[in-house]
Amino acid sequence: MTQAPRSGSGRSNPRSGGGAGSSRGFGKGSKPATGRTGGPKSSGAAGAPKSGGFKPGAPKEGGFKSGAPKSGGFKPGGPRTGAPKGKGGSERAFRNERFGKNLGPVTKRPHTRRPGKPVISEHHDPEGIRLQKVMASAGVASRRVCEEMITEGRVEVDGEVVTELGVRVDPKTVAIHVDGMRLQLDETQKYYVFNKPRGVVSTMEDPEGRPCISDYLKSTNKHERLFHVGRLDTNTEGLLLLTNDGELANRLTHPSYEVPKTYLVQVRGPMAHGIGAQMREGIELEDGFAKVDSFRLVDSTPGHILVEVVLHSGRNRIVRRMFDAVGHPVERLVRTQMGPIRLNDQRQGSIRVLGRHEVGHLMAVVGL
Repeated sequence: MTQAPRSGSGRSNPRSGGGAGSSRGFGKGSKPATGRTGGPKSSGAAGAPKSGGFKPGAPKEGGFKSGAPKSGGFKPGGPRTGAPKGKGGSERAFRNERFGKNLGPVTKRPHTRRPGKPVISEHHDPEGIRLQKVMASAGVASRRVCEEMITEGRVEVDGEVVTELGVRVDPKTVAIHVDGMRLQLDETQKYYVFNKPRGVVSTMEDPEGRPCISDYLKSTNKHERLFHVGRLDTNTEGLLLLTNDGELANRLTHPSYEVPKTYLVQVRGPMAHGIGAQMREGIELEDGFAKVDSFRLVDSTPGHILVEVVLHSGRNRIVRRMFDAVGHPVERLVRTQMGPIRLNDQRQGSIRVLGRHEVGHLMAVVGL
């Protein structure tokens, strides 16, 4: 494990609190981690400072520190990449994925039809492409491994489990799932994660000349017609999805799908007992009732509290308004996760490509 650099904001011992409720908060930026995670190099520290609590002010550039403490501390990053193999001990899909992290198995999809014996699928298109070739082209695995996945019953075509190797399909007209994950077969669709800094407007252009999302796009992305999924207000930092997939974006923002979002919230302390229960039960705001799905104290230092909240509401400034209502105005707010996609230790101000495994999980959340 990488030893964290010393910080001017003081030092804290990650062993002192123990358990999930103990952690670092928003720390100053530090040198990038050396390990590759599939995205850009991070400026978050790989470990926690030794003493003194979190720094209440904004960091120079690195965002909050998301490296794992030595024991028991809060880690906003995702699961380990060394995931188990797929069903029956065979290889998992996207095992050699370059970008993103493995997010584990997808919840079993309902309403799939499984044939009693290998048969030619009703979706067989004599003029189409062999199913295993389509899967291999989508980056699932080698063609031989894809054939094994088909015979093991791990592949669906338009909701039907296909076990026959002779099936040909038209990738432009069918939906293919492997282990419950939808394959994105349209190479023109793009998916990115942006770690938005404070002070950046959640628009592609700003008539007032303020910093906006397009200022952080590389020249190779300037020609792509990307739009952001949801919004973060100017003073809120963290995860913002960028895509040109209109159907996915609409579902992620539609309230009926209840996609959860995770935030780290810094407020002044101390906090009275029962605030968390009050926010879980619900608070009456000017535009209606609102509540969080979960509320967890992450860290505290004299005068400051760090809280993690999860909620699926997408209403404007909902987190800030809820904390205002309970008498704890937000000092700093960072979104760390949206659905299955985590910010991890991505450097603030950077944009990384979503891996196909991550895209598959994101689609599964909204029923695609």
